[in-house]
Amino acid sequence: MKRTMLALAGALLLATGAGAGAMGGERLSPWVSAWSTGLVSADADKPPPFPEGPFTIREVVRLTAGGPRVRLRLSNAFGTTPLRIDAAHVALSVAPESAAIVAGSDRKATFDGRERVIIPPGAVWLSDPIALPVKALDRLAVSLVLPQAPGLSTQHRSARTTTYLAAGATPAAADLPGAATTLMWLQLAGVEVDNAKVSAVATFGDSITDGAGAGVNRYERWPDVLAERLRADPGTRGLSVINAGVGANRLLKDGSSPSGLARLDRDVFSQPGVTTLIVLIGVNDIGMLSREGPVTAEGRQAVVEGLKAGYRQVIERAHGLGIRVVGATILPFGGTKTYRSDADADADRQAVNAWIRTSGAFDAVVDFDAATRDPAHPERLKAEYDSGDLLHPSPAGYRAMAAAIPLSILTPAKGR
Repeated sequence: MKRTMLALAGALLLATGAGAGAMGGERLSPWVSAWSTGLVSADADKPPPFPEGPFTIREVVRLTAGGPRVRLRLSNAFGTTPLRIDAAHVALSVAPESAAIVAGSDRKATFDGRERVIIPPGAVWLSDPIALPVKALDRLAVSLVLPQAPGLSTQHRSARTTTYLAAGATPAAADLPGAATTLMWLQLAGVEVDNAKVSAVATFGDSITDGAGAGVNRYERWPDVLAERLRADPGTRGLSVINAGVGANRLLKDGSSPSGLARLDRDVFSQPGVTTLIVLIGVNDIGMLSREGPVTAEGRQAVVEGLKAGYRQVIERAHGLGIRVVGATILPFGGTKTYRSDADADADRQAVNAWIRTSGAFDAVVDFDAATRDPAHPERLKAEYDSGDLLHPSPAGYRAMAAAIPLSILTPAKGR
């Protein structure tokens, strides 16, 4: 019975989620992810600044694909109690640093025809289709009304985008003057568009993919810049970009977030329309070894070999869903005070990067190391590409990363 249930679950994931269109036939659904985010649990002792209920959350996301209809993917993945949402609306956003919405664009979301939805702990819930035409790079304001604060919120901690929290049930309000603000996305896992001609490129990683060092409301992360490149090229306008980066994430071990291997299904493989996955993760596995005690040769070797094995797991799981995997080399971090960054740490990074480049395990490789390192000191970032901590790129560094990706490797070959 257990094997039968697992096989059925796998078949349902193939039919409804990522890779459904890359298995040699048409996608069973026209929906594709135009925006999504990596999810984590709220800190129990540092919850978001929710007002007394009822209250309205208005969060702004930038879509990377367009279509005549959208639908919301709401999440209670880390909730300890059922999540009740009394109303949900979508509208076009007026400006990056504003809660105002474009006049006439507000639309009410429903769930099986009802305004209210109760999402069980651990679950995701899709809205009904919403008739709101959108274009790639449009900003969408999503407003949710909650009667009270969740038992434990599901969130993305480092949105680098302003979210507004206002007392009262005002999801259709033209603006939310006086609202409290936070830089988190809350209970929102994704926005999908109705467009069978688009497929998604998922970017998977840690704070470098999440955009540490980028400005607030500036869309300066390397996946943001990649989305702009794809949109500007007529040959790649049929690709969206979704960002599954989570700060401090490691591939192999849990920390402030579930490990990369643990969250891969939720944050990537469950997203509809994914055909290509770019994997940039491993710097924290290498660096954080010094936080676990004395660094030994055996411990270093275990991390290097563990990353190779972990990458193989990602590749095999993705290939099973018809998703191509692009490996990205780990950026230099020599000199950072965040964690170990000595010659041994760089030797471990170089060993992992050599495997990424030469193993043949990935369908393609992007050499972010070569694109961002200082030629005179290859263990360090170029000065102009450093945000200041010798670990995270600056906006210029993120632009260099996006520019280093050959767009041709993101389009699946016919017949795959």
